[in-house]
Amino acid sequence: MSRAYRRLVRKLTVEVLWLYVARVLADSGPMRAYDIRKAIESRFGFKPRAMTVYTVVYRMAAEGLLQPVKVGDSTLYSLTEFGRREFEAALGYLRRVVISLSPGSGEKPP
Repeated sequence: MSRAYRRLVRKLTVEVLWLYVARVLADSGPMRAYDIRKAIESRFGFKPRAMTVYTVVYRMAAEGLLQPVKVGDSTLYSLTEFGRREFEAALGYLRRVVISLSPGSGEKPP
């Protein structure tokens, strides 16, 4: 596997981890950050570092993409409506990129 390909994989996993967090929460509902990490590993086949997941979750909450709710000693995170809209916008952008990179598409990149 080339360095270029490995770099692409990193950029589409760890560097946009918020997309995976959003997908897991959209499908599963409120979860602890620890459980989000486990769900990403199980569902998507890569294991992000614990601190990376916590950092992304905290930043998403600070940006209004996630809503933290204290339940006993745990904090559960859920995707906000704003988070859903941003996630859907990101998916649309990625779809347009893939189409524009596909052979014969003739489309300009977004």
